[in-house]
Amino acid sequence: MKIQISEGAHVPEYASAGASGADVRALVTEDIVLRPGQTALVPTGIFLELPDGFEAQIRPRSGLAIAHGITLLNTPGTIDADYRGEVKIIMTNFGDKDFIVRNGMRIAQMVFARTWQADFEVVTELRPTERNHGGFGHTGV
Repeated sequence: MKIQISEGAHVPEYASAGASGADVRALVTEDIVLRPGQTALVPTGIFLELPDGFEAQIRPRSGLAIAHGITLLNTPGTIDADYRGEVKIIMTNFGDKDFIVRNGMRIAQMVFARTWQADFEVVTELRPTERNHGGFGHTGV
């Protein structure tokens, strides 16, 4: 994976041998205070060159979610293979206390996945299934 980093930025790291998400860290010159209900776009200082047919998915960190009510909007966020801009993280505080984002803090995780572009075929009818039109909650609790 080709990556470019700004001065002071961290290359994403896997916390364990079996981790599927690489930790992404904040690159801020001063702390960002996220008040309850607030959202901020947090820079990371990383730029990716993904292989064709892949995306990077940006996901919340479970520890921040359970301990502080911090999550990411637009989750999972998608970084397309042809995007070359800085990876930024949309952080939201659903907790009841201020949360401080500090430089170098692990704020998200990045997972890589294969993608493909579909060729859409318009039809007048779809093949029926046992579930068919059953939607939200149709199987019960």
